[in-house]
Amino acid sequence: MKRKKVVKINGIRIIKKEEDKPKKVKKEKSVTKNKKSVKSIVKVFKKEKIPSGISIFDDISGGGFNEESINLIVGGAGAGKTIFSLQFLINGMKKGEICLYITFEEKKEELYRNMLSFGWDLESYEKQGKFIFVEYTPEKVKQMLEEGGGALESLMYKKKISRLVIDSVTSFTLLFEGELAKREAALALFEMTRRWKTTVLLTLEKELTTTDMTSGSGSAIEFEADSIVLLYFIRQDGGRQRLIEILKMRGTKHSTNIYPFYITPKGVDISSKPMKKIKIS
Repeated sequence: MKRKKVVKINGIRIIKKEEDKPKKVKKEKSVTKNKKSVKSIVKVFKKEKIPSGISIFDDISGGGFNEESINLIVGGAGAGKTIFSLQFLINGMKKGEICLYITFEEKKEELYRNMLSFGWDLESYEKQGKFIFVEYTPEKVKQMLEEGGGALESLMYKKKISRLVIDSVTSFTLLFEGELAKREAALALFEMTRRWKTTVLLTLEKELTTTDMTSGSGSAIEFEADSIVLLYFIRQDGGRQRLIEILKMRGTKHSTNIYPFYITPKGVDISSKPMKKIKIS
């Protein structure tokens, strides 16, 4: 189709006919670009793995803990919960991450002194701004939940904490009577920590026996956790044997075996060979 165009040459109006210019065709987005956008969407739903710093554990858990997940480390006295959790924080600090340790029971000076035996200088990390030690009472945490996070939430955002350990939540759960109250408290705690976009380890004091190896526990906080790692400290062959098992880990194809583990001068060391048979003395 031709259209008319009026122009002036030496004051004379001249009508010119010209062909229509072809319309620009909007190019389709490249397949490569579309693939990139799909990958970014998938990444939202598929969290990255956060290495624990404990090599064999990272192997049997598919790379460590899920990013921004809430993980429960369950075991009795002497099972190694605190050492396991702090090794997780040490691994993060070595990478330049800022980590927070909240305790209801440990004293700062005593903890720092005990961890030096593993070569972990928490005081040095604290001076570098990588390690933050907070001692709270269970009542303070309960109040913090009622306030929606309070000063601790401000600290999390300000310091951009990437790894958090709460050691332990046992005392906190004892503040509530009845399963419903405990469940509501657990939900409130989990909801608060999920807002912080950090990877969390909660330790829970609980004596484990071999009967726990075939069945999960039923407490509210255990139902809500993204993963549960069981640390056993059982009598075997006239002595004590430490064992570790991943009871559950959402979204992960993890090992279902039980492995011996040891407390060494360098921290937790897990055997690469699972237990075939457990003898109880």
